[in-house]
Amino acid sequence: MAFGRKQIPMYIFSGFLESGKTTFIRETMEEGQFEDGRTTLLILCEEGEEEIEEALLKRNRFVVEKIEDEEDVNAELLKQWDKKYKPHRIIIECNGMWDAQELIEATPENWDLAEWIATVDSITFDSYLANMKQMMTNQFINADLVVFNRCGEEHDRAMFKRMVRAVNRRAQVLFETPEGEVDNDAHEEPPYDINADVIEVNEEDFGIFYLDALDNVDIFKGKKVTFIGQVYKPKKARPDVFVPGRFAMTCCADDVAFVGFPCKYPGTPDLKEKSWVRVTAKIGSAPSREMNGEAPVLFAEKVESAEPAKDDLVYFN
Repeated sequence: MAFGRKQIPMYIFSGFLESGKTTFIRETMEEGQFEDGRTTLLILCEEGEEEIEEALLKRNRFVVEKIEDEEDVNAELLKQWDKKYKPHRIIIECNGMWDAQELIEATPENWDLAEWIATVDSITFDSYLANMKQMMTNQFINADLVVFNRCGEEHDRAMFKRMVRAVNRRAQVLFETPEGEVDNDAHEEPPYDINADVIEVNEEDFGIFYLDALDNVDIFKGKKVTFIGQVYKPKKARPDVFVPGRFAMTCCADDVAFVGFPCKYPGTPDLKEKSWVRVTAKIGSAPSREMNGEAPVLFAEKVESAEPAKDDLVYFN
């Protein structure tokens, strides 16, 4: 009886040119994490200024193949390399301008995506975000880890983290200073008083509050909050539960989603779908599969009719 080859772990490194992909791979090699005598197939989809020394590649048993153009990506080519090298792991350094999803779909069935790492140059991030927002945020959608390189004191780390979390709430975010040190301090004073008897969230700050509460459930638990939002009644929710929230734009006008927290309120049946309300509620928590832990829930003390927000959308930056 013939058996197919076992699953091979595949690691994706995505990001724009000079974002630090090659440096990350080289540093991992220099730390000895690939010195297990096994073959690693490294697929390069672009050539930057940084290169990995031939001696280092040889010592770690790396074999290198290149794909020059996006149209050259095809399943048959990748199958040929799989058969030729019989690698124990695959690393793909993906061109940030390419459709990474198409590349992954072309990989052999026995290549199993183990981790997706996105690297970002903090110096150029604002510019890319302003001019190519969707392409920039696409780097984050499937990432397990997002690394902001060359991140100095002048960079808005809290905003950087929010932009990642807006499109991918499970991603870990790491900041590396220009000196190469890891510094994950992304503290920022929120635009509301978290220590007030009732936290008042202005209509334009709902997006920030939403992510802040998701990331810091233990801090918000037990506190009271008031904000305006629209009524959404999930079909499978209990009769006394609705979701007050806002429509938020994560990357472009075509990527708008409704965000909010489940809210228990006895008067839910009397609320009109999509109507605007001011909610005053106590914040609690409940297990969440999506968050792989606890997520905020609301227990309304008061729900009143409210005027619509001046802006239909909220933003995370």
